[in-house]
Amino acid sequence: MENQEIKVCESIRNGDKHAFESVFKTYYKILCSYANQIIADSDNSEEIVQEMFFQLWQKKEFLFIETSLKSYLFRAVHNSCLNFIKHNKIKLAYSSSYLHQNETSGSQYLLDESEELRVLIGKAVEKLPPERKKVFMMIRYEERKYQEVADILGISVKTVENQMGKAMQFLREALKGYIPVFIMLIFVVLQIIFKFK
Repeated sequence: MENQEIKVCESIRNGDKHAFESVFKTYYKILCSYANQIIADSDNSEEIVQEMFFQLWQKKEFLFIETSLKSYLFRAVHNSCLNFIKHNKIKLAYSSSYLHQNETSGSQYLLDESEELRVLIGKAVEKLPPERKKVFMMIRYEERKYQEVADILGISVKTVENQMGKAMQFLREALKGYIPVFIMLIFVVLQIIFKFK
C-alpha cells in the first residue's frame, strides 16, 4: 500500500472526519456503479455502499489494510452485494415454497381460511389511524419502498418504519384470535420481508 494511503487509513483510525469524507467523495459514485453491475438495482446499490461506509466509520479503529484502500473498498462492496443476492434468494425461495404449497394443497379448508383471513385483515386495516393506514397500504398493497413512501408523504424513513411496525403489531393482535398458528407464522415472516423492502 502506498504511503499516502497508509496515512489516510491512519487518519481515519484516529477519527479524522475530513480524511473519511475525502475517501467517501472519491469512491462513492464508482462503488455505487460497481454494486449496480452486480445486483442491477441502483437504489439498493446506493444503500449497500452507504452501509459499507457507515460500518467502516463505526469500526475505524480496526482499519488495517494490507493491499490498497481501493481494493479493500471494492472487495467490501462485492461481499455486501453477494450477501444481498443471497438474502434475496432466501426470500424468493420462501415465496415460491409458500405459493407452491397453496397451489398444490387442494384443500378447500385452506382456501376458505385464506378468504376469511383476507376479509379479517381488511377489517383490521380499516381500524388503523389514517396516517398509519396510508403507510401500510402503500407498502403492503402498492409495493412501494420505505424511502419512496417517506418521499411521497414528506416524512422520514424512520417514521415510516415506526408506523409500519405499529401497524403490523396491531394487526397481529387484532387477528390472533382468528387465524391458525401456521398462518400467524407466515404473517410474521411477511413482516420481516417487508422490513427489508
